[in-house]
Amino acid sequence: MYICFAEYCITPEHRQAYLAYSAQVARQGESAPTIYEGTDQPNVFVELWTAPTEAEAEVIKQERLSEQSPWHRIKEWVEGGEAKVHVWTFRPISSAIPE
Repeated sequence: MYICFAEYCITPEHRQAYLAYSAQVARQGESAPTIYEGTDQPNVFVELWTAPTEAEAEVIKQERLSEQSPWHRIKEWVEGGEAKVHVWTFRPISSAIPE
């Protein structure tokens, strides 16, 4: 299992708009991320998207970063804008350790 991980900080004045919009987009999509908020850093959010292969995780990453993605709109509410939306792909550590 691979993970596409997105991280960003929403400005406090846009928190409610972000929460409403992310819930709406998550309900509409076929595959939606699990979204978490930092317990010790309010307004810092992460999205976890899962994929069975690295290639599929990379597709999710490219779609997530695309201007056509419904998630692209949140850049308006991110502190520092689009440049501060960080998206990475992670693999299980077992696949990184040679046998």
